[in-house]
Order: sequence, then structure tokens, then C-alpha cells
Amino acid sequence: MALYFALPVYKKTYDLLLDLFDMSSNLSKLYKYTLGGRIQTEAIEVIVNIYKANSSVEKLQFISKSREHIEIIRLMIRILHDTKQISLKRMIFINNIIEDISKQLAGWQKYCENK
Repeated sequence: MALYFALPVYKKTYDLLLDLFDMSSNLSKLYKYTLGGRIQTEAIEVIVNIYKANSSVEKLQFISKSREHIEIIRLMIRILHDTKQISLKRMIFINNIIEDISKQLAGWQKYCENK
């Protein structure tokens, strides 16, 4: 078992988490405490589930939960863009990170299913 903080998916998710916290601080008051807070919570859930998957024998349930939370983040980022809280450039940047994390989680899930 690798150390969870050495996993590429963990590192990428941690970077996303920090970026989402930074982004949330710049939202208007209405969105900061609703969508901003929820996005932060979802990102924390992703990283916690990656830790749990790495340390568990039954990894699939935690990987699946991580994938679910990452898609919720993607949806909320789209809402923030559509409500003009973040720019198109910022949305694309975050979505590229999310896509990379999603691919890594899908690969990990496929590996675990084939074992």
C-alpha cells in the first residue's frame, strides 16, 4: 500500500481543494456561503474518500464515492459560471483538473475491478 499523500490522484485533488478554497473566497456573499461552502465540502469528501480507498481492502466503494463527489463539483462549477461568479477561463481551468482527477479515479476503479 502506497502512502496516500504520494498518490498522484491525491496530490491533484489536494491542489484542486486549495484552488476551490481560494476561488470561494472571491465569490459574492450569496454564493460564498451556499455553493462555495458546498463545493469545499464536496472537495474534502473526495480527498477523504481517496485516503479511505488507499487504506482499505474494499477500495471500490470509496473510489465510487470520490467519483460521485467530483462530478458534483463539476456541476457546481458550471452553476458558478452560469451565474457569472467565475469566468469562462477559470471554469475551464478547474474542469481540466477535475477531468484529470476523474480519469485517474476511473483508472484506479478499473484496476480494482480487474483484480
